[in-house]
Amino acid sequence: MTVKVLIVDDSSFFRKRLTEIIDADPRLQVVATAANGQEAIDQFQAVRPDVVTMDLEMPVMDGITAMRKIKALRKTPILMLSTWTTEGAKTTLDALDAGATDFLPKRFEDLSSDRSEAQKKLCQRIYQLASGFHASLEAPLQPRPAVVSKPREQHLKPSLVAIGTSTGGPIALQKVLTQIPASFPCPILMVQHMPATFTPSFAERLDAQCKIRVKQAEHGEAVLPGTAYLAPGGQQMLLKGRPGRFYLHIEEGDPSQTYKPCVDLTFNSIARICPAETLAIILTGMGSDGRDGCQTIKQLGGTIWAQDQQSSTIYGMPMAVAKAGLADKILDVTDIGRQLAELG
Repeated sequence: MTVKVLIVDDSSFFRKRLTEIIDADPRLQVVATAANGQEAIDQFQAVRPDVVTMDLEMPVMDGITAMRKIKALRKTPILMLSTWTTEGAKTTLDALDAGATDFLPKRFEDLSSDRSEAQKKLCQRIYQLASGFHASLEAPLQPRPAVVSKPREQHLKPSLVAIGTSTGGPIALQKVLTQIPASFPCPILMVQHMPATFTPSFAERLDAQCKIRVKQAEHGEAVLPGTAYLAPGGQQMLLKGRPGRFYLHIEEGDPSQTYKPCVDLTFNSIARICPAETLAIILTGMGSDGRDGCQTIKQLGGTIWAQDQQSSTIYGMPMAVAKAGLADKILDVTDIGRQLAELG
C-alpha cells in the first residue's frame, strides 16, 4: 500500500524539506501540508491521511490541541516531531497524553550522523506506524486463552514483575501503574523503548501519578518491593543478585543492539536468577522485542501476561507473545492493572 501522509509544521522550509524526504520513498506520499493546527484539522478531514506528522508550537492552534481534535475525529497514527531535550521530553509526554502515537527528533541528525540513514529511519518509522496501526485494527482478534495454563495462576505470588513495551507504552504503563497500591509486595522492572533524555522525565511523571514509587533505574541499586524501576534510555538494564537480594546492573551494551533498552536482554537476565517467581508482562509496541525473553522465563516456570489487541496502540510485541503460545493471560490494559493490584 502507499501510505498517505499529512505534514503539519509552521515552517514552510521544514514542510518542503520533509515533503522531499517522504516523497523520495516509493512507499509513501505526502497528500497535504498544514501550517497550523486548524489547517491540520481541515486537511485531515479533506484527505484522510494514513499518518500525520505533527509539530507542537504553531500559531492559530498548537499541536497538542490539534491532536486532541484529530483523535476525536478518527483513529489515525500521529508521529510527533519533537526536540530531544529535557524540556522537550516533558512536552513530548504531554503530546502522548493528548493522542500522539509515537515521536522522533525534529533534528534528523539526532537519528543518525549519516543524513541518508537518518532519512531512511524517518521514512521507515512512518511506514511502520501506518502498517502496524492498520494491522492492529484489521487483524483477526486473537482469542484469549480459555483456561489459564497453570493452576497456581489463581494464587499467583510473584517475587518480581517485569514489563516490556514500546509504541503506545507511556500511556499503557500509566494505566497499569496508577492502579497499583503503595503496599504492592514486589518490585517492578520496566523496559520502555525511549531515548535517554526522555526516561528521567517519564519516570518523574509516573511517580507523581502513582501510589507506588517510580524511578529511573540506577547502576548497583538494590531492588525493593513497592517500587517500579524504569530502564534508562540508551542503556541496558540487567537484574543481578539472588532472590531476596536483587540489584540492578546498568551498562552501555553492544552498539549493534537494535533496542536500548532491550526487553529481551532484561528478561533473559531475570531468567538466570528467578524465572519461576517472575510475572512478565508485554504491552503495546511494534516488533517482537520481549518474545524470546518471555519464552525463556516461561520454559523455566514463570508466568506471562500480554495486552490484548483491542487495547493496544500497536499490536506487535504482545501479538508475537500470543502467537508463540506463551501468554497465560491476554488482557485489556486496564485489567492488567486491576489484576496486578489484586496480587497485593
